[in-house]
Amino acid sequence: MTVFVRVADSGSLSRAARELKLSQPSVSRIVGMLEARLGTTLLLRTTRSLSLTDAGALYLERARRLLAEMEEAEQATRGLDSLHGVIRLAMPLMYGTRAIIPVLAPFLARHSDLKVELSMSDARQNLITDGVDLAIRINVGPLDDSAFGARKLALIERVVIAAPAYLATHGTPATPTDLISHDCILQHGSFGSESWRFRHNKTVTSVDVHARLWINSAPGVLAATVAGLGLSLGTRVMAGEELRSGQLVQLLEGYELDPAEVFAIFPAGPRLSAKVRAIVDHLAASLGAAA
Repeated sequence: MTVFVRVADSGSLSRAARELKLSQPSVSRIVGMLEARLGTTLLLRTTRSLSLTDAGALYLERARRLLAEMEEAEQATRGLDSLHGVIRLAMPLMYGTRAIIPVLAPFLARHSDLKVELSMSDARQNLITDGVDLAIRINVGPLDDSAFGARKLALIERVVIAAPAYLATHGTPATPTDLISHDCILQHGSFGSESWRFRHNKTVTSVDVHARLWINSAPGVLAATVAGLGLSLGTRVMAGEELRSGQLVQLLEGYELDPAEVFAIFPAGPRLSAKVRAIVDHLAASLGAAA
C-alpha cells in the first residue's frame, strides 16, 4: 500500500523506487501483486507516464487514510518522543533561509529519529507529484490551495524598501502616489501585483506602480534592491538584516500594507500524520502564529 501511494504521488515508478530505496522492478512487481490481490487495475502505465484508473483513485484516497491511521496508532504506542521517518518540507528561498531553518534545531534535537528533507524554491511546487509532506506558503489575499489542508503559522509585515544610493539619485517618496514616478522591482507570484494598496488614517489608497524589473525569486529582488535598481516590497523577515545594517531604508512608514500570511499546506487533507502535525505545531509556536 505504501509503495502504491508513493508511485501515485510521484507519478513515476523510478522516482518512487529512488525514494523508497528499492529497485524499479521491485516497485513494479509490488504494485502488480497489489492489483492481482484486488482483482483490478489501479494504474495505467505507458512508456512515458502513469495515470490512475477510477478504481486506483478510490483506492489511493482510502490507502492514504489507512496509512495515516496506522502511523498514528504506532506513534501513540511509542509516544511522540519516538517519531521517526522522513518529513519532506518545501518552502520559499528567503523565508525558508531566514525564518524556518533557524528554528529547526530544537525540533530535530527533540526527535532524533526524524529526518527532514528541505526543498527550497520560490516556484510553487506541486505537493502531490513532488511527494511533499508539507509546504510553506506566503500569501497576500485568499489562499488558492483550497483542495489541501492548511494551517496559518504567522502574519508578517510588508514594507516598501530602497537603497540609500537609489534615493539619493531619485528622491524619497513621501506619499504612496509618489511611487508612480519611481522604478519598482516586482517578484513573480504572490507579491507580483503592480497595484500596491496602502492604509492611512482609515483611508485606502491603491497605486499602480511602474515595474522596470521582474524577478522570480525573493533573494533576487533583495539583491536588486540593495544594488539600487529600484523600490520593492519586502518583509521584515526578508530584509531585516539589510534594514538594520543601513543597506536598505524603509519608506512610507506611516502607511500600512496588507500583511502577508504564512501557511502550512499539507496534501493529505485535514488529517495530519503524527510527524507532520508535530513539526507544524513546532513551527506555529516558533513563528509566533495565531494558528
